Amino acid sequence: MTHIIAFANQKGGVGKTTSAVNIAASVASLGHETLLLDCDPQGNTTSGVGINKKSIRNSMYELILEECSFEDAVIQTEFEHLSIVPSTISLAGAEFELISEDNREFVLKKVTDMLRTLDKYEYIFIDCPPSLGILTLNALTSCDGVIIPMQCEYYSLEGLSQLMITIRKVKQKYNRELNIVGILITMYNARLNLTAQVMNELKKYYADKIFKTAVVRNVKLSEAPSFGKPCLYHDKYSKGTAAYMEIAKELIERVE
Repeated sequence: MTHIIAFANQKGGVGKTTSAVNIAASVASLGHETLLLDCDPQGNTTSGVGINKKSIRNSMYELILEECSFEDAVIQTEFEHLSIVPSTISLAGAEFELISEDNREFVLKKVTDMLRTLDKYEYIFIDCPPSLGILTLNALTSCDGVIIPMQCEYYSLEGLSQLMITIRKVKQKYNRELNIVGILITMYNARLNLTAQVMNELKKYYADKIFKTAVVRNVKLSEAPSFGKPCLYHDKYSKGTAAYMEIAKELIERVE
């Protein structure tokens, strides 16, 4: 069975791409065939798994606009059981090109439905852009569930409320199967009073959705993208690696 999970948060800088890359790598390292779909025009997920964007011939842009086949777009990374459909800045143009398309909310779903029939990947992770635009809407329409990475800040709480409203609307209108897999706390600092206050607010409303493991601020996590590697392959003994491995295991328990 294929599990399709999107990483979404319209607020930037919350560790969304870091979480997508490291959870995907951790799940893959546990022996599950895993695919990353980089739906962010910034392409940070792509470079985060060691793909040189200058060498890309086909990307998510060509794939969703049906200008290439999946086989021509997918790249096997150097990491065990982990593949990616990369992104380039050209994907930003898709936001405008899809506006006039009929059923523009389901363009990505054509791709994910095809991938389900292939039955090759156990886990497909979609990294969304930091916005609630057409690309994020497509991801939410296409996936089984969403992981929401967020920091313990009040602006993040406000953004979470807006995202929850969007998810409910997408569930009602486009994707009855959509659910929240979990809320993932990133850049966690237990020494701050603000962290405790925000965590208390979260637990009031979403206690059953919060992942048990929070990701603390970690130098190795910050370094890993500059080496084009998930943290697991940059420093397998770091706190960041350990945290994302625990989160990956909990994720598998939640969806299977």
